[in-house]
Amino acid sequence: MSDDLRPVLGCYWDSVVKSPNIDQLASRSQVFLNAYAQQAVCAPSRTSMLTSRRPDTTRLYDFKSYWRVHAGNYTTMPQYFKSKGYFTMSVGKVFHPGLPSNFTDDYPYSWSIPAYHPPSFKYENKKVCKGEDQQLHANLLCAVNVTEQPGGTLPDIESADEAVRLLRSRANSSAPFFLAVGFHKPHIPFRIPQEYLSLYPIEQMRLAPDPDVPKRLPPVAYAPWSDLRRREDLGKLNVSFPYGPIPKDFQLGIRQHYFAAVSYMDCQVGRLLSALDELGLAGNTQVVFLADHGWSLGEHGDWAKYSNFDVATRVPLIFHVPGVTTHSHSSGKSTFPFIDVLEKSEFCFKNYKEIRNMVELVDVFPTLSALAGLGAPKPCPDISLQEELCTEGNNLADTFQHQEVGEDEKAVSFSQYPRPSDTPQVNSDVPDLKDIKIMGYSLRTWDYRYTLWLGFNPDTFQPNVTDVHAGELYLVASDPGQDNNIYNRSDYSMIVRKMAGLPPTVSLQTRLKLQLLYLTAGRKT
Repeated sequence: MSDDLRPVLGCYWDSVVKSPNIDQLASRSQVFLNAYAQQAVCAPSRTSMLTSRRPDTTRLYDFKSYWRVHAGNYTTMPQYFKSKGYFTMSVGKVFHPGLPSNFTDDYPYSWSIPAYHPPSFKYENKKVCKGEDQQLHANLLCAVNVTEQPGGTLPDIESADEAVRLLRSRANSSAPFFLAVGFHKPHIPFRIPQEYLSLYPIEQMRLAPDPDVPKRLPPVAYAPWSDLRRREDLGKLNVSFPYGPIPKDFQLGIRQHYFAAVSYMDCQVGRLLSALDELGLAGNTQVVFLADHGWSLGEHGDWAKYSNFDVATRVPLIFHVPGVTTHSHSSGKSTFPFIDVLEKSEFCFKNYKEIRNMVELVDVFPTLSALAGLGAPKPCPDISLQEELCTEGNNLADTFQHQEVGEDEKAVSFSQYPRPSDTPQVNSDVPDLKDIKIMGYSLRTWDYRYTLWLGFNPDTFQPNVTDVHAGELYLVASDPGQDNNIYNRSDYSMIVRKMAGLPPTVSLQTRLKLQLLYLTAGRKT
């Protein structure tokens, strides 16, 4: 699992980023090209994915509650595997650490042994970045000489080391294992080995294709990237709040460092996969690669997650299933040979199989359980707060057995994001639960991105479907960057009158789908 990774990977047709080890994995995997997180911020997304329950069920929209206490005693994916006899292990950032996972990464519920966190992570936000003045700073752009860092290492290197050690410890065991490895990069700050910048010369970097705030973007939809403003190097630029813009040369530097961080993370993935190979485990181990959410790299004038746009919610999702997505290799042939991108910059892989219809991170739990032969949890009822084990996602196991025949109108994804006000303020990115006044519910289909910003009561965890603060509608085919908002409030008012007869028990997801059908009737060509 990668942190803050949008699908800027070769296997997702990105032409800039060099990610040979993940691309090699994709060449032996089924690649879901349109997978979406349920909320584009770490703790809510990870809790949602690992429980297969949406944020309105986990009731976690910030970093300040533990779902088992705050919402319901929901079974997690590793807990389910553990109950079926698997030895379960966690390395790095899998659950969000701290209060959202009870300060234990949900041990012992989810894990057979306590979770491992890399010791060097405690320096991540310290003054460890050497600036042009040769002094140490807490910067956003923080490419370093690793040997000069505290301990002579970095968190993701330590996590890869520990994951390989755990693999070796389980290689000869008769018990099956479930190993979750969470890499921190490309999450900010970009504290990465400086040599990876050489893959992305600054003179070859380009700005985002849509670097300006769209004219018809509702202010409530904008994330003011407050976490970046706290970094010393960006802070001294005195960028105006909330819209900026950041100076263009610094924008290019952010993009360069993000891409370099992805290649650095890819290297750690490659180390782990090659160890799987060397231990003789690649032939009977399923591998899933994914991220918790994406990150905006200047699109819409934004530099953050914290939104419902594709750049924030779309994630890589790759399933390697031996014997299903791969054929047996000839004796002695390696499945995942390590590729050092610093030594070899040219490589070519082709994805084994691609799925273009929309899927969600809540689908991972039921799908992986089914593929492992454990059986997928049953679908949740409409109200599932008392259900310990069920899924609000879909079991995608059938997609591995059949070719995709085209658009599936039933395949949609839902995301949401909270706001404290109609206009950007300092806490707009991650408002505390008590401060949430508005919730943006977003529906992504093959053709459209539709978002409705509704009044929200943080005491009852309920939106008010009649209290509409703003709306967004984007036609993806002609507007893939989602810059031209064609939502019309008068059209919406007419739809509300048409739907007035719906019983109150109709779910919000169903309402959004019906509204989108009305709004786009006759529009699709």
